[in-house]
Formats: sequence, structure tokens, C-alpha cells
Amino acid sequence: MLEKISFAAKEIDVAEWKGDILAVGVIEKDMAKDENSKFRNSVLKKIDGLLGGLLAEASSEEDFTGKAGQSTVLRLPGLGSKRVGLIGLGKSASFPASFRRLGEAVAAAAKNVQAESVAVVLASSEGLSHESKLSAASAIASGMVLGVHEDKRYKSESKKPQLKSVDILGLGTGPELEKKLKYAEDVSSAIIFGRELVNSPANVLTPAALAAEASKIASLYSDVLSANILTAEQCKELKMGSYLGVAAASANPPHFIHLCYKPPNGSIKAKLALVGKGLTFDSGGYNIKTGSGCSIDIMKTDMGGSAAVLGAAKALGQIKPPGVEVHFIVASCENMISGTGMRPGDIITASNGKTIEVNNTDAEGRLTLADALVYACNQGVDKVVDLATLTGACIVALGPSIAGVFTPSDDLAKEVFEASEVSGEKFWRMPLEVSYWESMKSGVADMVNTGSRQGGAITAALFLKQACQSLYILLPAFVDEKVQWMHIDLAGPVWNDKKRVATGFGITTLVEWVLKNSS
Repeated sequence: MLEKISFAAKEIDVAEWKGDILAVGVIEKDMAKDENSKFRNSVLKKIDGLLGGLLAEASSEEDFTGKAGQSTVLRLPGLGSKRVGLIGLGKSASFPASFRRLGEAVAAAAKNVQAESVAVVLASSEGLSHESKLSAASAIASGMVLGVHEDKRYKSESKKPQLKSVDILGLGTGPELEKKLKYAEDVSSAIIFGRELVNSPANVLTPAALAAEASKIASLYSDVLSANILTAEQCKELKMGSYLGVAAASANPPHFIHLCYKPPNGSIKAKLALVGKGLTFDSGGYNIKTGSGCSIDIMKTDMGGSAAVLGAAKALGQIKPPGVEVHFIVASCENMISGTGMRPGDIITASNGKTIEVNNTDAEGRLTLADALVYACNQGVDKVVDLATLTGACIVALGPSIAGVFTPSDDLAKEVFEASEVSGEKFWRMPLEVSYWESMKSGVADMVNTGSRQGGAITAALFLKQACQSLYILLPAFVDEKVQWMHIDLAGPVWNDKKRVATGFGITTLVEWVLKNSS
């Protein structure tokens, strides 16, 4: 259950605010003091004056310099607030990610002292443009919502967060800012929804349960969203042999999810598709995951791509952007082991007629995505972005916090990277090296499903796009050549290994990208 926090933007003096914590976001130069050890910054100077110099004294004792990640919360008499918090933003703070981290740090402080009311102010906001102030307020609100939330659905005992209200001071007021704060709440609630999907264990979140969650979103925002859930029989009629091959071993039947967003009114300028890998559990199949580092214990996360796609659907259902039609597609199933399961060496046929020799049953995500991408292109879309926890190779290449981006389209890359600048999520464009397709050739079928160990994330992307089709295989590709396509491998950033929880990665960037295509 998402606890509701009330946000308000106010233009009042910090000395007049009353509540539990007055949190001040500071950059390093804000902490500069004069020859009398008094703050030069006007906001800090005013607060310190009301506290009789105790804030300057305490910050020196705590060795607080405003570095990113530093924070100190002090209980000092003399203000309307019970506590004053200093939150470090580093050398400068101009990107939404910095302000989102500020919100998260304030939320952590609020949780520690069970605060009900908090105000957030920037020590130096005068240098920010009007648009930057709006973005900063939105990012702070988003960080607060995400920072307060903890997924306690599977814990026998848990404390409820006490935070009820947040006032954002000094960044403006009015309808434009209120709209930005509402947007932050909508996207944050979608991120929490996505996180909870990925956190859910495979004995709870089966393909049927994932489809039910998708249908719930469509019902909730039925003015703009519709749902079509295909059964295994319907997928068979569509000749989805690649997807159904993966699903064949599980006692839990596959569910092919298709949500469609259409704006409440006006003409449609762009048709987009978001395709998410939806393996609610991946054992590896007969090529079972074994040994240290195989991560079989967290293979509930193998539907992280679908969580990003469905989270975006939830956010867009609330925001209702005009001029854009969006298809949300997930081929959901489990990759298990049984007498009915796909074997290494089997040849399966995708819905576009391509034959695939399965040389590794643990390279199953691309097999489900192949049929999902064909289906997406058949919806008459202009652009397709697929997201998948596809390869360990991408984590080796980029580490745990950066997603790999593969696309032949510079225009689409530009759009998505511009969206990521707003979201603060990290992406890195990777090469689609055509010569690597050599390792994907089969002696008996059109292709195998895995190539050599080297460049594994690239060959996985080539499998999906078949950028080299004109050179090697004169068959229709999984992605129509007229459609701009991007593959995002988010195997690393979908999961926070330190905290052992999902991150909700990708949702904000997808929403921002759709809005860019809407405007």
C-alpha cells in the first residue's frame, strides 16, 4: 500500500516554517564561512542567526562540508522546526538526479526520526532558471516518495512511515509547479509499482499474476488504456513457436500481454511500442543455472523489462499525453525443466517463419522477445524500444548501474538519451558489430540462439535486430526495417544487489521518451 504524502510549494521565510525537519540542500561553496566563522550564504546565515551560531559550530564539529552524500540532522532550539538538516549536494547541483538524491536523503532523515512534516529548501536557488526550479521541485518530490517507500509486503512486522506532508520552499508557486509535483507523484507511484513487481517472488508473480496486474492497470485507466491478454492457444494460432518453446516446460501457462494507450481526444502523430521481457522465473532450462555467480536465487528479476514497460503504462494512464499511441507488449512465461520442455538442439520456428536452433536453453529471453517484436511491428508502429534483463555479458561490460543501448538509429538514440538526461538514469550506447553474426550461424537452421562467449550482449542484440540480414540471411527480420528500433539491456541496473531490492529502472526514461514524442 503506497502511503500518500501531501506536497505543497510555498514562498515563505524559513524562519516562519513550523514542523519536524527543515532540510537545507547545500553545495560545497554554500558552507564557506567568514573570518568570524559565520556563514556567508544568506539562507544559512539567517538560520544560524536564529540558532545563536549553533549551526555553524555544529557543522564544523561534524566536519560537514557539503560533499555529495553527506548529511547531518541536528535538534537545535530557536526555530519553528524541531530539527535542522544539512544535505550535501557536492560541488554543484544542476541535474534532476542531484535533486532526486536530495529528496531521498531527506526521506531517510525523516524515517530515522519518524518525522510527520518536512520542509526542503535550497541554500542557493537564485542561480536557477524558472524551468530548472520546476525540475528541481519535481525531482525532490520524486526522491521523497521513493525514499520513504519500503516494500514490506512479505515481512511479518513492519513500521509504517510517518511522513505526511512536505513543503518545498523557495522554488516558486502556482499551477505550473503544482502540475510538476503531480507529475512527480504519478511517475514515482509507477516506479514503486514496477519495483514491487520485480520484488515479488516467482511463487506469487506467475505469468497469470503478471497478466492480471496489467489488466488492473487497463481497468484503472480505462479511458485511455485497453488490455488484450492472449492465451497459449491464441499464440499458437499466431505461430509464436519461439515464445511457446520457452514456455513449454512450465506448469504455469504463458500469458501474452498487450496493453494499448490511446489519448482521450485529438489526432495521433506517433505510434510507439514498448516491449518488455517477462520471464517471471528463469531456471535456465536444461542448461540449468549452476555454480557461483549464476544468480538463480534472484531470477524472479528476469521480468524487469516487463516491469519497466507496465510501470510506464501506469504512469501514462495517469498523465494522459496527447498525440501519441503506445503499445505495451510482454510475452510472459517461465523457463523451467520438465519432460515437455525445450531441449538443447531443438529447432523452433518464430512467428515470422525464421527457424532457430536452440544451442542454449538459458538464452531464452531473446526467443520470447523475437515473437513479441514481430507482434509489435504488426501493430503499425513507427518506433519500438525493447527492454530486457538479457545478458550477464552486459553487466560485465558496464557494471551494475548502467544499461546497454543497441540501435542502428541515431535519431532514436538521441531521443532516448535526451529522455535519460531528465530521468537521471544511466545508459551507454553499444556497437551492433555485424561481423559478430558469424558465430550465430547454424548448419541446420537459419540461426542459433547464442554465439561465442565474447561480445555476448552484442550478439544477443544482433539476434533481435538482425542488422546483418541483407548480408547473410535473406529472410524477414524480427524487427521491420521501416521501424526505428532500440534494444536496452538492463540486466545490471534493474536490481540493487547491496539492498537486495528492485530499483524500478527504466520507467522514468520511458515516460519522458513518450512525452517527447507526444509534444
